[in-house]
Formats: sequence, C-alpha cells, structure tokens
Amino acid sequence: MKQEIAVIGLGKFGFYFAKTLAELGFPVIGIDSRQARVQLAKDSLTKVYRADANTVEALEQLGLRGISYVLVSVGNSIAASSMISMYLKELDVEQVWVKAVSPEHQRLLYKLGVDTVIIPEQLAAVQLASKVAIPGFLQYAAFDPELCFQELVVDKWAGKDLRQLNLPHKKNVMVISIRRKDDDQGSVIPNAEYILQKGDKLVVMRKTNDNKEIEA
Repeated sequence: MKQEIAVIGLGKFGFYFAKTLAELGFPVIGIDSRQARVQLAKDSLTKVYRADANTVEALEQLGLRGISYVLVSVGNSIAASSMISMYLKELDVEQVWVKAVSPEHQRLLYKLGVDTVIIPEQLAAVQLASKVAIPGFLQYAAFDPELCFQELVVDKWAGKDLRQLNLPHKKNVMVISIRRKDDDQGSVIPNAEYILQKGDKLVVMRKTNDNKEIEA
C-alpha cells in the first residue's frame, strides 16, 4: 500500500499537487481553513479537513504525527509556513516539503530543518531555461536538484558497448535507460555489454551545472 501524504493549504499549487498524487494512486489528506477550497477538493482526495493548522495541537489532532510526507503550501505567509514546518518536524514527520515565496524564505525554511523547499516560479523558469541550455533536457532529479536527466540520440557511439564508452568517467554521465530506435514502447535498464545502435535513445543523469554538449 502506498504511503499516505498530507497537503496543508489547498490553493492552486497545493491542490494540483494533491490531486496529481491522488490520481497516481496515493492516499492524500487535504487540509485548508477555507470552506470553498475544502469543498473543491473533497471529490478528488482521500480525506479533506477544514482546519487551522497553525498549532502543534491541531496538527496532532489531524493525525499528522509520524506521517511520512507533508507538503505545506499556505500562500504568501512566511510566518505561517515557518511555524507549521517547525511543528511538523517536532511531530516527527519524516519528509516536510514547503512552498516558499522567495530565496530568503527558502533559506529560513532550510534552517528550520525542512527537507525540501520549492519556489514554483523559480523552478519553472530554470527548467525552461535549461531546455535551451541543455539539448534533450528532460527534468531535474526529484531527490537532488543538482542532478538532471537528458535524452541523447546515438550516432558516434553506435557499435560500442557501455563498458568501452566508460561514460561516468569520460563524460560524467550515467546511462539510466535505453530505447531502441524502432521500439516506441519499452526501455531497458542497460548492462555494461549493451551494444548501442545508431538512433537509440538514451536517458542519462548528469550534473545540472555541467552544460557541456555531449555528442552521442
């Protein structure tokens, strides 16, 4: 059974985050102090509560002690998101994710022990710029923003296997999957003896700040 996730604040970002996870099969608890938002979310999420989450007692009564994941998305209130985040860590929440409104807010949240801080507008802008700077850019690695995924199409590497290419050492990239040029359905997890063919599509993981073009 997938782990339960709570979302505090069902504005645009919080609601779509919660709704997407619910559609992916996760049990999601939604929490907001506004009745209109609770009403909108009740048919999409597993449980929805109208509550003020600004006290540790309220968070505990909502059953959040020891839960694995909580996203805090409470609008532009730096004070509210900071206090809620601190209380969640006191309640032994394993992973606290918070939407921030500025880099200063982000630094404050990390000092409070928050695990992941998101500035949606900044993230969207950086990802769009990365699509220009890194041909084949796919997305950042969720567990580490310093890593990203890129798609490469094989040309010069055709006829060689991954052991010969030694890409982690020579190019500082790791091949995650390979899709044959004539296969639109499946990808494979490659081994070192996998011989590449011209037109194969590789998904590689690389450092975000390394924008050197790789000719595959």
